[in-house]
Amino acid sequence: MRRVYSGGPVLIYGAGEAGRQLAVALRNDRQLFPAGFVDDDPELLGKDLDGLRVYSSSVVGEVIEKYGIADIIVTLPSASNLKRREVVKFLEQFRVKVRILPAVAEIANGRHLVNMVREVDIGDLLGRDAVAADPGLLGRNITGKVVLVSGAGGSIGSELCRQVAGLKPQRLVLLEANEYALYRVERDVQRMAGCEVVPCLGSVADGALVRRVLETHGVQTIYHAAAHKHVPLVECNVAEGVRNNVFGTRSIAGAAYEAGVETFVLISTDKAVRPTNVMGATKRWAELVVQEYARMARLRGSGQRFLAVRFGNVLGSSGSVIPLFKEQIAQGGPVTVTHREVTRFFMSIHEAVELVIQAGSMADGGEIFLLDMGEPVKIMDLARNMIRLAGHEVRDALNPEGDIDIEVTGLRPGEKLYEELLIADENAAVTIHPKIMKAVEPCLHRDGIDALVMRLQGFVADGDEGAVRGVLMEVAG
Repeated sequence: MRRVYSGGPVLIYGAGEAGRQLAVALRNDRQLFPAGFVDDDPELLGKDLDGLRVYSSSVVGEVIEKYGIADIIVTLPSASNLKRREVVKFLEQFRVKVRILPAVAEIANGRHLVNMVREVDIGDLLGRDAVAADPGLLGRNITGKVVLVSGAGGSIGSELCRQVAGLKPQRLVLLEANEYALYRVERDVQRMAGCEVVPCLGSVADGALVRRVLETHGVQTIYHAAAHKHVPLVECNVAEGVRNNVFGTRSIAGAAYEAGVETFVLISTDKAVRPTNVMGATKRWAELVVQEYARMARLRGSGQRFLAVRFGNVLGSSGSVIPLFKEQIAQGGPVTVTHREVTRFFMSIHEAVELVIQAGSMADGGEIFLLDMGEPVKIMDLARNMIRLAGHEVRDALNPEGDIDIEVTGLRPGEKLYEELLIADENAAVTIHPKIMKAVEPCLHRDGIDALVMRLQGFVADGDEGAVRGVLMEVAG
């Protein structure tokens, strides 16, 4: 009896064990019809495996046209990220929807393979082959300790919570100002944590609350991820950006210093380097505040370590351009790019957080660590890739019959063409980790930073936005 499939024919890229298992699963599922394999293994070419022909990648275009293929599923679970990127990039030239089967480690949990097939994410193209994490560095500030994550419900904060929970802390304290975000991250972390999880609703700028939380729970390590990070929104809300990013950092760092917290890690950004926007300037101020507490800890001989870790965009974060592009593509376009030449660094959230934790374990105090972000990505290329990955064609002068336009809207207020990780290119030192560098950059004396913060507080209280912006940029520039 001939099987009836609800969907169209699909090619499976990779005729290995995972590909064959997927073919069987697709037949049982009866949605997409497996029409054949693509594989360049000379021992498999031209053969039939389980009734399906194995084609060379050189004839993929012909096979797509002959059989009306609309979907290709990449099944190379044991291949490197680089190999998968090469395959996906090769398939971009064809008008098909490309999907992917995840890595071997994810397949091993026994879920139905058809349900595991997912759309190719841009992270599959931008991700690097990660350097294996050092277990000693990962656990040094976490295992058996009381750890607090501020901004626990955000993109970086929630990933920090998940990774910290997996490293067996004594207690994990979640500090978050948004009630729903706190509810979500607590529920998520409770399922996997083997320790007590304490949700704390409140702002890092509430000094009394922060001091009480640190003292009540005996916090030993803080990862300070709470911040307003969306450049255009902070540009429109200068005072609130300063309150949260500058005053909030001073509040929680000061409370940590007084409470004897052992390690304080500020999550910073490449936008803090020679900032052209308020958000970047507030994060540079936050770095200076943390460096000052590091200096005070050294003078006091307390052994406390205050440091910052600076990196670029993380894939899929709330402020990232990638969710915006996905939404625009789903709506049929146009996809909006601010400038044809604008570039950004990208890294997966998981890798960024893993490196942040390791950097914190290498610190003596006062450092600004830099994460190796790889090569910068042109946002115009990113937009084109995402359109193609969704199975569409870019509509432009060369292809007027395409599906989706890319519209150049112009740089937004305070936006840079290029982001940098260093204030001066020569001021970077290597560390024991190949993907973590250390910046050697100037800091301010306490009298200087205290006086400047007081000036800033006065201007914020007076509602003098121009003066606030002026002081911010003068110090951070």
